[in-house]
Amino acid sequence: MSHPSIIVYPGSFDPLTLGHLDLLTRCADLFDHIVLAVAGTTSKVGSMFSCEERIQMASEVVAELPNVAVKRMDGLLVDFVRSVGARVVLRGLRAYSDFEYEFQMALTNRKLAPEIETLFLMPKEDHSYVSSSTVREIARYAGDTSQFVPPAVQRYIERRVVLDRLCAGEKGVVV
Repeated sequence: MSHPSIIVYPGSFDPLTLGHLDLLTRCADLFDHIVLAVAGTTSKVGSMFSCEERIQMASEVVAELPNVAVKRMDGLLVDFVRSVGARVVLRGLRAYSDFEYEFQMALTNRKLAPEIETLFLMPKEDHSYVSSSTVREIARYAGDTSQFVPPAVQRYIERRVVLDRLCAGEKGVVV
């Protein structure tokens, strides 16, 4: 008898990109359930969105994928994976430079929880150069990020850019 397959896709998703969505969509065909685990706190410098905003954005983006749930994750990844009944973690690799860090994390997680496997997937070539930090940088200068993120995320970015410009006291900003 086979058990339902559950995979956890952890990250800050600040913001969620088309590369993230590509991996989610492809895994939706391979696994019974996907848990998109949004990190409650992040050590990344220059966060753009709060955890609540990132969860809301992700929920809107995955609304059409019935086997994807979005949850907040605090604490150790392996504890979260166990808590949702999963045995597999999804990690995306865009470039070789990602591999060293991800490999180190996978080995550490294996040491903490040998029953949990890490699955590495590469996004489609169109999205292999897109990162959340690149999207944040473009957005900070009010550049067009629409070709890098899903439409729901783009709306959040546009609102954030307008609010940031208003807070900075720029004149002529229309809300």
